[in-house]
Amino acid sequence: MSGGVSISGGEPLMQRRPLMKVLTGAKAMGIHTAIETNGFLGAELTDSDLDNIDLVLLGIKTWDRKRHRALTGRDNTPTLELARRLAARRLPVWARFVLVPGLTDNPADIAQIADFAGSSATWRASTCFPSSRWAAPGAYHALSAFRAASAYRRYGE
Repeated sequence: MSGGVSISGGEPLMQRRPLMKVLTGAKAMGIHTAIETNGFLGAELTDSDLDNIDLVLLGIKTWDRKRHRALTGRDNTPTLELARRLAARRLPVWARFVLVPGLTDNPADIAQIADFAGSSATWRASTCFPSSRWAAPGAYHALSAFRAASAYRRYGE
C-alpha cells in the first residue's frame, strides 16, 4: 500500500485521545501513520500510542535551551526528551527546522541538531526551511552548513 495518513496542526498532541483513535484505526487497516509535532507534549504519548505511529515529523526550533526559551517562552527539554525517546525506540523521525536569520541561524546550534540527527539510526531526514520573511542577502549561510553537516554525519560523505 502506498500513501498514508499524516496529522499535523496546530499541535496534534493537544488532542491526544482523538488523535490516537484515528491513528490506531488507520494502523489496524494497514495504513502508514505520521504526526507532525513540536514535541512539547511528547511525554503524554504512551508506549502503546507510539506503537501506532510510523513516523514523527519533529519540529526543533533550536537545540540551545536558553535560546529556545527566548524564542518561545518555553523550555525545550520536553522536545529533546521526545527526540531521545523516539531514537531509543528506533521510531523513524524527520527533523524539521526553520532557519530565521538572526534568531535560529547560530552555526553551533545548527551543528548540535545535525549531530543528534546524524547519530540516530532512525532519523530519516532533516529538513531546514529558510524563512523568507526575515531573509536578507547572504542570510542563508547556515542552511548550507546544516545540509552539509547532516549529510556528512548521516551518510559519511
